[in-house]
Amino acid sequence: MDAKEIIARRVAQELRAGMLVNLGIGLPSMVASFVPDGLQVFFQAENGVIGLGSRPPEGMEDRDLTDAGGGFVTAVPGAASIDSAMSFGLIRGGHLDMTVLGGLQVDERGHLANWMVPGRMVPGMGGAMDLVTGAKRVVVAMVHSAKGAPKIVPECTLPLTAARRVSLIVTEMAVIEPTDDGLVLRETGPGVSVEDIRAATTATLIVPDDLGRMSFD
Repeated sequence: MDAKEIIARRVAQELRAGMLVNLGIGLPSMVASFVPDGLQVFFQAENGVIGLGSRPPEGMEDRDLTDAGGGFVTAVPGAASIDSAMSFGLIRGGHLDMTVLGGLQVDERGHLANWMVPGRMVPGMGGAMDLVTGAKRVVVAMVHSAKGAPKIVPECTLPLTAARRVSLIVTEMAVIEPTDDGLVLRETGPGVSVEDIRAATTATLIVPDDLGRMSFD
């Protein structure tokens, strides 16, 4: 498995039956391909779809069926299309059980920066700020480092998405839970040691005695 598949598979383990879940564009959208068999979950996109499925096979794309980032998706039986006002009403009203978002940085307080890099052209914040503020759980799915630069840092240097602490960080190297006491390392990734994780992380990590390891059995 490559890094992105490891992350998507591990995030999929956070899904529970009956959840209403928003998947961000890019890597988070891969989670829909790894839903455990028999588990019914409803994926929502800001552009007004409830019941997203995984990416369609090549040649089977429908130009009118995309996620919020314009990526082609499928729809599960019973899926619904809604307008943008209703979509954001679900998000802002606290009706989402979980959102999965990418990240540029997460700091020791659990604050997420994921919507812009100063000086670069970006498409905009989209629904990121609403999602981080409104969802019951916020899971950050991102690669651990960017071109060798750590993304889990003592303090974000990029503009914050929201002042709220995220619920969980999943990378190809680790599962980390932000808490009142700091960032707690919950699981190590495949073939990765605690020393490897610390070397790729500038933030302070708390390592508990009951540290686990990612499993995909």
